[in-house]
Amino acid sequence: MGLVALITAYLIRHYLFTFATLYHKKKPSLSGSNKTAFEPTVSVMIPAHNEEKVIERILQRMTELTYPKEKFEVILIDDASTDTTGEKAKLFAKNHSYIHVVQRGHKEGGRGKPEALNCGLKYVRGEIIYCFDADYYPQRDIIEKLTECFTDPTVGAVQGRVTVLNESDSLVTRLVALERTGGYRVDQFARNELGLISQFGGTVGGFRRSLIEQLGGWDPDMLTEDTDLTFRIYLAGFKVRYVNEADCYEEAVNSWRSYWRQRSRWAKGHMQCAFRHVWPVIWSKNLRLREKVDGFLLLNIYFVPLFSVLAWILGAALLMFKPVAWMNLIWMAVPISFYSSVGNFAPFFEVGIGAYLDGRNRICWLIPLLLLTFMFNILICTKALVDLCISKITGKKRHKWTKTVHNGNGSHYIK
Repeated sequence: MGLVALITAYLIRHYLFTFATLYHKKKPSLSGSNKTAFEPTVSVMIPAHNEEKVIERILQRMTELTYPKEKFEVILIDDASTDTTGEKAKLFAKNHSYIHVVQRGHKEGGRGKPEALNCGLKYVRGEIIYCFDADYYPQRDIIEKLTECFTDPTVGAVQGRVTVLNESDSLVTRLVALERTGGYRVDQFARNELGLISQFGGTVGGFRRSLIEQLGGWDPDMLTEDTDLTFRIYLAGFKVRYVNEADCYEEAVNSWRSYWRQRSRWAKGHMQCAFRHVWPVIWSKNLRLREKVDGFLLLNIYFVPLFSVLAWILGAALLMFKPVAWMNLIWMAVPISFYSSVGNFAPFFEVGIGAYLDGRNRICWLIPLLLLTFMFNILICTKALVDLCISKITGKKRHKWTKTVHNGNGSHYIK
């Protein structure tokens, strides 16, 4: 019964998010008319390890952002790169006084994004700090759109929307684009509108400098430092806000091998956060009941594929050893169950509505293929849990950070 109740809770959660998104879909977008009303000093941190194929693209974009340059700086952390990332970054720094390059040597660098960000934190001067991964390409006015949220003193961090830049590269990039549509256009949007746990994604977002210093920076032992930071922000009494109109393009992984490597890190890191934050979230005096419920479900989302497999096994066992007359009715509901529960970041229903709201009718034909990513994630999440259990038994605390390789694909879409 407990397993049924848990899966049902996720089912209700996904439907609730979808209907909430449809209800609030006509919410007016940010006009930018108030962009001069609140203009704190801003620092953008860009951690980069062997990003020579994409680093010029994002640095060029930094020079094109419309935020006042006298209140703006870019801190690029060259994290022990062995290619030409550092040299290319220095050329931009030479020609633009607000761009600064921090280089980390091979002895201290190259051990993951959290450590690189902690290093960059020592050099920033802005009141608000934003993070962008090296393969990202933001809107020109994205800083204004995100910064407006900080007029609310309870907001500790803000998150923009991520859209896939290289969608046409392969089947994998198309399926990642669908996941992103459901995850941001529906999940993140609905959480924000319902006053739940909006998630800071580690990129295309920012936070108050005073808050990140108060929290002690990033934990280098966490593979998903963004999820960890999200819950530390909420537990400290602050909120994360999501701005759907603040759009930014990313280069998605384009092969199943890259998908496995990236999602393995996400799954393992998210499970780390679940083990660390579930009980503090439940007992927190800074969270409302609905935030606690949503936080619990969000922390355990990477266990859902394992729960689903367990449910299938138990259901098959009951069918074989204790068949009953009404079991046929259950089998009639299987297509509905798949439609409602399959998917990693969002089920079919969420993804379909997200694509509809974006006017992406043709991509909806690929939605049934999300079954492939779901089955793939069963293996990913199983291995992640086994790895964490082994590290717990052996006493190994540090997990290797696996970097996503970026090839600069999708640049021809940028005008």
